[in-house]
Amino acid sequence: MMPSLLVWIVGGLVLVGVATRKWWEPRLEARGVPVRRLPWRWWLAGYPGTALRVLVTWRRLAYLNGLSVSMRPDRRVIGRDLVVQGTALRPRPPRLLWPVPTKSGLRLRVLLHPGQTPAPYYQAAPAMEHAWHVYGVRVTSPRRGQVLIHVTAVDPLTGLVPSALVPAHGFMAADVGRNEDGEPWLIDLRRVPHWLITGATQSGKSSLLAALVLALAPQPVALVGIDCKGGMELGLFGGRLSVLTTSRTQALGVLSGVVDEIQERMRVCRAAGKRSIWDLPDAHRPVPLVVLVDELAELYLTDGSRASRDEAEQCGTLLLRIAQLGAALGVHLVIAGQRVGSDIGPRVTALRAQLGGRVAHRAHDEASAEMTLGDINPDAVVTAQSITEDEQGVAVIATGGRWMRARSRLVTPADAAVIARTKPPEDPFLIHPDPVPFQKGGATA
Repeated sequence: MMPSLLVWIVGGLVLVGVATRKWWEPRLEARGVPVRRLPWRWWLAGYPGTALRVLVTWRRLAYLNGLSVSMRPDRRVIGRDLVVQGTALRPRPPRLLWPVPTKSGLRLRVLLHPGQTPAPYYQAAPAMEHAWHVYGVRVTSPRRGQVLIHVTAVDPLTGLVPSALVPAHGFMAADVGRNEDGEPWLIDLRRVPHWLITGATQSGKSSLLAALVLALAPQPVALVGIDCKGGMELGLFGGRLSVLTTSRTQALGVLSGVVDEIQERMRVCRAAGKRSIWDLPDAHRPVPLVVLVDELAELYLTDGSRASRDEAEQCGTLLLRIAQLGAALGVHLVIAGQRVGSDIGPRVTALRAQLGGRVAHRAHDEASAEMTLGDINPDAVVTAQSITEDEQGVAVIATGGRWMRARSRLVTPADAAVIARTKPPEDPFLIHPDPVPFQKGGATA
């Protein structure tokens, strides 16, 4: 009687909500609740069926995948000296709490039996995907004695992420797309100061850089662009860039100026008795600098001559110094390239180690994905290799030992034109080395 009554009550509430939608929807929108962007279809139709399937299959799934534990011993003493060992009877599945709906799936919390570890749950994730008919399952263990199962019902990265000037999520934070949980993909340069973006040609590296510029353009941040492909990518935003270079010789002068800027900011912090520019008063804080490098290999390629090799080595040294010293001084690196191995030049491996944020788009070979994600998680490398040519903009992102899939935002020519008309912060450099091998205000050196 009670289950049927509950179904009638829920059904009646849904009908009343649909009938009065024109009344409550504008009122909630006026209060800042994004009603139209909420996944009502999934919550009302997809979630109940998926949650029921999870609850019905949990006992058998736990038994078949070794997650159940018997409370009785698996051995018994017969007589005085004979010990008989066998399979423990009546295994009990771990306790599963009620499934909590999310925007693109649901979240399950499991209480482990005493003596259990999360390892069997990691291995059982593919079995959960097939048993529950969902797109993906990810298992984490946020606290001792518990396992958190994130279920993604459908792939939220299908289709293009719409282009839009989204509101800022905080100073130095950029909303560049969405992740596989349906949440905004944030690149927070305050938390992760340096980023590495890799991928094959036409995989979405330049699109991600454009989305990053789009999100940072309204903020008081100086953008320094190094685009040795003739400025074809970053040149679209030249009006917003404080500096734009299109050759390695020009880039060498800009990188030297950035290192000199770091030294001056060190002097300012030392004189004020501070360890970071973020500890300085707002009125005396230097403008943060974000150095964007499109196609890293162009800075390391040589024609075999001594001058060319020296120039490439100097670029590598300067980039490494910026990565090592710039984080606390408001100088950040965002580097994009197809490969980041020692085969393209000296000090690349040391530079890669300094780039805490990793983004791997589609790669031609396993080695390229391994260079980016191999020191984070081997499963992330496999996932990056599974990205197809039709999934342009889809990437595996990794920070702090965690990884997930995400897709960058589409930047249209109209968006690029708006960015180009935005003025950069005035006088972002504390000092200007003499001679200055570049012009300010977005002009190419």
